[in-house]
Amino acid sequence: MKLKVQAKLDPKFTPLSVVCRDMREATKADGQDIVIAVERNNGYTTTYKTRIFRDGTGHDGENFRFIERLVKSLLWVAGGYKVIIAGSEIVGEKIRKAFSHGGLRDFDVKFMERVYEQAFSVEVVSLENAPEDKSAAAPIGRHLDGCRIGFDAGGSDRKVSAVIDGESVYSEEVVWFPKTNSDPSYHYEGILNAMKTAASHMPRVDAIGVSSAGVYVDNRIMVASLFIKVSDEDFDKRVKNMYIDVAKEIGENIPIEVANDGDVTALAGAMDLGDNAVLGVAMGTSEAGGYVDPDGNITGWLNELAFVPVDFCEEAMVDEWSGDYGCGVKYFSQDGVIKCAPWAGIELDESLSPAEKLKVVQGLMSDGDPRAAAIYDTIGAYFGYAIAYYTEFYDIKHVLIMGRVTSGEGGVILLERAQQVLDTEFPELAKKIQLHIPDEKSRRVGQSVAAASLPKIN
Repeated sequence: MKLKVQAKLDPKFTPLSVVCRDMREATKADGQDIVIAVERNNGYTTTYKTRIFRDGTGHDGENFRFIERLVKSLLWVAGGYKVIIAGSEIVGEKIRKAFSHGGLRDFDVKFMERVYEQAFSVEVVSLENAPEDKSAAAPIGRHLDGCRIGFDAGGSDRKVSAVIDGESVYSEEVVWFPKTNSDPSYHYEGILNAMKTAASHMPRVDAIGVSSAGVYVDNRIMVASLFIKVSDEDFDKRVKNMYIDVAKEIGENIPIEVANDGDVTALAGAMDLGDNAVLGVAMGTSEAGGYVDPDGNITGWLNELAFVPVDFCEEAMVDEWSGDYGCGVKYFSQDGVIKCAPWAGIELDESLSPAEKLKVVQGLMSDGDPRAAAIYDTIGAYFGYAIAYYTEFYDIKHVLIMGRVTSGEGGVILLERAQQVLDTEFPELAKKIQLHIPDEKSRRVGQSVAAASLPKIN
C-alpha cells in the first residue's frame, strides 16, 4: 500500500481508511453489497453499508478480515449487544464464530454484555432483511435557563459549578482518589458534598448535569474506571444508580442528565465554536472520544475510540487489555508516544511510569530534539488517516484535539501532519473538516457549564 504521507517511524502502518477506499474500488465492477448493523438498548440500531468481493470467489478470508474490523469499530463507536450481518452468509457465520464466548473477540463480547446487561448475539440475514437505522440522537445540552449544577468527575480531581442562566457563579476543584478507593461511600460522599456546595451558592436547584468518564445508559453507570477498585457486588448494588440517588438527596424530581465526559467536551467545543458536527479526541492516558452530531445532539453512542482499530497491519502493537491489534489506544495516547520512542532512537528508563516517560519525550521536544519531533510527526500521520476512518461512522465538520500528548510544540507538529494527510490523501475531507486545539481556559470553564446545560428543565 503506497501512502501519500508516510508514518515516518512506522513503515508497516496500513490505515483502515485507505483499506476501506481500496475495497470499494476493487469491488466496484463485481462486488456484493453487505450491511452491518449493531443494536443496543431500546432497539436503537446503527447500520453501515459497504461492498465486498463476491462469496466463493477466493476472497472469503479477505472479506472476513475486512468486515471483522468494521464490526469491531461499529461496536466501540455506537455500542451494542447484537450484531446483524446482511448480505453474506459466509462472512456472517465467520463473524458469529469470532464474536462469541471463547472466540477471537471474547473481550468485546463480554464487555458489551456488561454494558447492556444482555446476552451478545450475531444474526445473519438476507440483504432484503437488513435493519434500518433507529437513532437515539436527541437534543441535549445548551439549556442555560435556571439554576443548575454542573459536575465533572475526573480521576484525580472533581469539579463542580453553580450556573445561573448560563453564567458560572461558583466553581471549585477538589483533589480526590476515586480509583484507589474500594468503598463506594467514598465516591458517594464526595459527589454529594460537591453538589451540596454548589447548591449553597444558588437560591434553588432546577437541574443537575454530570460529565463523567465511563459508559452510561439511561443515567446509570455501566462501566467506569473511577470505580475500578469497587467489587462487582458493590458496583451492582451501590454504584450503578449513584448519580440518580445523589440527585434525589439534592431535591425530589430534579431532572438529571449524565453523559460521558468525551461527549460533554465535544458539546463544550460545539458551544464555543457555535457549530455542530464536532468530534472531540483526547490523547492522554488512553484515547477518549466524544461527538455532537450535525443537529447538535449527543447520540447515546459509546465513542470508545481507544478500542476502535485504525491500523489493518496484523503486526501492529497489541493492546494488553483487549488483546487486539492496531487499536487507537496504542496510537493516540501516552502509549503511542512510548511505542514510537525506540523507533526514534530514544531509550526510556523502564522503571519510569508511562506518564514520566511521556514527560521525558516532551522535555526532549522542548529542547528541539529531532528524534522527539519524529514521534509527533508519526502520530500526526496516524491521526490524519484515523480522522478519515472516523468519517466512515461520523459526520464531521470540526475535530477538537486535546490531552497531554497534544501539549506544547509536539501538538503543533501532530496537527500539521494530520492536516497534510487530509490535504493530500483526502482532499474532499480537507475542504470540509477543520482541526482545532482548544485553549486550556475555555476547555476547563466550558466543561462545567456544558455539563450543567445537559438536562432540560421540565
